[in-house]
Amino acid sequence: MRTSSLAAAALLALAAAAGAATPAPLAQRHEALRAELERSPFGRPLLLQASARDDAPSGEVLAVLQQPFARVARTLGQPEGWCALMLLQTNVKACSVQGEAPRRQLVVAVARRHTDSVDQAERITFEHRTEAADGQRLAMALVADQGPVGTTDYALRFEAVPLPDDRTVVQLTYAYRPGLMARMATSAYLSTAGRNKVGFTVTGQDEQGRPQRVGGIQGIAERNTMRYFLAMEAVLRTADLPADQRLERRLQGFHAALERHPQQLHELTLQEYLALKRRELGEGAAS
Repeated sequence: MRTSSLAAAALLALAAAAGAATPAPLAQRHEALRAELERSPFGRPLLLQASARDDAPSGEVLAVLQQPFARVARTLGQPEGWCALMLLQTNVKACSVQGEAPRRQLVVAVARRHTDSVDQAERITFEHRTEAADGQRLAMALVADQGPVGTTDYALRFEAVPLPDDRTVVQLTYAYRPGLMARMATSAYLSTAGRNKVGFTVTGQDEQGRPQRVGGIQGIAERNTMRYFLAMEAVLRTADLPADQRLERRLQGFHAALERHPQQLHELTLQEYLALKRRELGEGAAS
């Protein structure tokens, strides 16, 4: 798989042309990038790009889903849907929805290591903000002044608009600002456990002609953005299942999606992942 630098450049150029504070409407972006989506190196209509700035890491996925807009809006228009996708991540130990509309919050317990217990996790409070929610557009954000490991301005932003044939174009953006503690933690990670970790963007070839992929801050941003996106898909694909089947199918589907990109996203075997999540969810992590 080769991630197209042209596609990433097109995403950046289109956003810049519209101005950083007023990105191009999603339907317009989809139309402008239709050809790139059709030629996506992921083998489906999906484009991924991320920033390499260590003072403001960010990532973005633009994709066309084989999901009707009504299901996307019903599932992801409510904070419970976002708790469901958060809980699929190995370092998220608990998530609860608090408050009353329109001021609802997600309280998320984020651990530094997947082996940490919920008691060792840091509690992050996300404000759930809805910008638009009607039959033609869903736009919302989860924002936290203080994020995990000393980060600030942590945000997940999501937008969706319907397409013909029960399809939906979606845009998921992930961003944060690292403080001194976060920069130190990232530096330590990149020099130890993360030194051989890579993202998806191909930067060249080695002497054997094998693709070389981006690492560092950009690699981290690409991996994290893709994890959120794949968790979102796992939640959507199980949204209409009976409640007693939903969680198990969701866990297995998310793990399978990660394993399609083992160089970037492999963490645990299926057995290890299921054991971890069954134990955590059995302890009330979904309350």
